Amino acid sequence: MVSTYSQEAGRDFRTFSGIDVSDSKREPLMSPQSKSMNANEWSLLVFLSILWGGAFFAAGVAVKEVPPLTVVLARVGLAAIVLLPVFWYYGFKLPRSLKEWVPFMGMGILNNILPFGFFFAGQTYISVGLASIINAMTPLFTVLVLASFREETLTPSRLVGVLLGAIGVGVIQSDGSTLEWTQTIGVILCLCGAGSYGFAALWGRRFLSGVPPVKSATCQLLSSTVFMLVIVSIIDRPWTLDTPSHSTIWAMVALAVFGTALAYIVFFEILVRAGASNVMLVTLLIPVSAVMLGALFLDEAVLATQVIGALIIGLGLLFIDGRTFKFKKSTH
Repeated sequence: MVSTYSQEAGRDFRTFSGIDVSDSKREPLMSPQSKSMNANEWSLLVFLSILWGGAFFAAGVAVKEVPPLTVVLARVGLAAIVLLPVFWYYGFKLPRSLKEWVPFMGMGILNNILPFGFFFAGQTYISVGLASIINAMTPLFTVLVLASFREETLTPSRLVGVLLGAIGVGVIQSDGSTLEWTQTIGVILCLCGAGSYGFAALWGRRFLSGVPPVKSATCQLLSSTVFMLVIVSIIDRPWTLDTPSHSTIWAMVALAVFGTALAYIVFFEILVRAGASNVMLVTLLIPVSAVMLGALFLDEAVLATQVIGALIIGLGLLFIDGRTFKFKKSTH
């Protein structure tokens, strides 16, 4: 998933369909009013949810044979290779000094290395579907982090949203007969990953505001690749590991190409077309595709507590977005 700092960066993004959002007459992406989406935009939103839901599925397959950190390296490295031609096509240039690289390095750690590492490690303990549900907590953590650092105001509706999110996680954890302590570790790891995305939003807002998203995404992935090459070489030593199966190799390729590079492109396209409030709805859709893929291909059980918890978290996201209150006002 992409942290919400991209909402601001999107103002300077020229989309792949040729839409120029640098025009000052265009509606700001952070407009308080949600735009109505047409059929094409809804199709892109569903497609994005499948890409990111599929990313959880692909990661779930990969970590069964490959250590989580090595999977992180494969994801960021391959995705960077895929995005580089797009980066050059739009005429961007790589930073030339360490000072210019630092913002992207920080973003790479907070938005790639830590969350990917936490989620992939968590998925060695819990199901694909449950990990995707925990990922839906990302906007809630983002609200808390930005409010803590006085970047945004914690309004009553947002506070209710955060509390509902906490209740949702509690419901997921409530079935003690089926949730072992190892699964609790997995949930905690995934919560740490979602929290990291919240800090990534803060970092992006402070140090990458106004940077075109394609440049930001590519440079942070390149930074992450360099860091992970060092980390994986020391910890996993992948050259000593058994050769993974073809299905695992293809899962890692799909994770990088479709679940990361292509997903970034689709995300920013929706961001420009429909606005930040609407693209946030993808968080509600990701668990649907992830749970379905996990159940169909990995024989993962779907527990009632997971479904109820996901619905409560989803309601919390709607409170944070303010969509529930807008609906009430429109009916009067």
